[in-house]
Amino acid sequence: MKIVLVSDDFPPIRESSVASVAFNLARGLLDRGHEVSAITRVEEESQAGEMVYEGIKIFKIHLPDYHVRWQAWRSLSNPKAVKEIKSILESIKPDVTHFHNIHKYISYRSFKIAKQHSRSVFLTTHDVMLFHYSKFKEFINEKNPAVQKDFNYKVNPWMLIKRFKRRYNPFRNMIIRHYVKYLDKIFAVSQELKKALAQNNIKNVEVVNNGLDAGDWIVSDSKIGEFKDKLCLQGKKIVLFGGRLSALKGGELIVKSMAIVSQRIPESVLLVLGDENDYARYLAKLAKSLGIRLVFTGWINGNDLKAAYHASDLAVTPSICLDTFNLMNLEAMAAKKPVVGTCFGGTPEIVVDNVTGFIVNPYDIQSMAGKIIYLLENPEIAKNFGQAGYLRAKENFSLEHQLTETINWYEKSILSHQ
Repeated sequence: MKIVLVSDDFPPIRESSVASVAFNLARGLLDRGHEVSAITRVEEESQAGEMVYEGIKIFKIHLPDYHVRWQAWRSLSNPKAVKEIKSILESIKPDVTHFHNIHKYISYRSFKIAKQHSRSVFLTTHDVMLFHYSKFKEFINEKNPAVQKDFNYKVNPWMLIKRFKRRYNPFRNMIIRHYVKYLDKIFAVSQELKKALAQNNIKNVEVVNNGLDAGDWIVSDSKIGEFKDKLCLQGKKIVLFGGRLSALKGGELIVKSMAIVSQRIPESVLLVLGDENDYARYLAKLAKSLGIRLVFTGWINGNDLKAAYHASDLAVTPSICLDTFNLMNLEAMAAKKPVVGTCFGGTPEIVVDNVTGFIVNPYDIQSMAGKIIYLLENPEIAKNFGQAGYLRAKENFSLEHQLTETINWYEKSILSHQ
């Protein structure tokens, strides 16, 4: 099959968790003998054009940045993106066009264009942007410290107006629901996201979890030692946290939990993955005021990222939003590390409570700290959790499984159009 993947982010132009998922899918499809291309966005006009990266032909469209105030309008139809995508698809004549995150630059109208020039069109939705404007937190009862479930994800206009004010577009969600009708299928990355989409009148959805090759998450002891030496982590109890740092990833709550942990385990360290942005600097200041050691890795990937996981004793994913499928859970499990994960979003579908780690309400910092202390003080139990997590990642969330499900849907859709 001729397959075109379309995403605002795609390696090597821009790295992100979604870019990584899209690229791994592209490379897997290529390995299975399919002809794979990608369309992505670049910020500078000088970067536009074509390139080949690891066997994948990438079309780079110049789409300038703009103020977030206009996103609810510009994301619906970007004339330049639509024109260029039409030209590219006319030349390729793909069997499948598969969109990933396109909610800022490439725009939703591209679905209609793709339908006119492809046999089948798909979207993998990694977030809530089909019905919301940002990370979705309004469904959470912050005053209830219990592990919560069975959420009401229905979004109403007043909710969006209250939070986003002048960014609100009263026609946005209606127009998006019109454009998704051109898709043959929407893939949600978790059951919880599928549930949220359904409650907001987004239908024709199937769950295809993101996957990774757990067997590829092996790194040498010398590499782990080098990583620890570089960041002065030898002899420390390391708790790993990170991603694209923001308040809704639960950074403030894990720092406050670590203040409790460090009183019991003075050699504990919070190791934070990700670039140092304004929020990271706020966390560093908070950590210093609470007397805990916080170490930033900066943006890392490849063997350095794997070494960070292997160097750690456990990972924490304390998101306080509908974090649909936090890849950090899978990456930690692939590295045989236990996870203390949030009860919100897709994490409870990945992390099995008291088997591969613990599920907590991050707002209960005492409970979260207690689970971290328990795992740090009981390394044999932590090791067993890590091994169970590795087996779960390998058996239930493999890249091979993701590829097989995706290709099966491609083939079903193409056959239905014959």
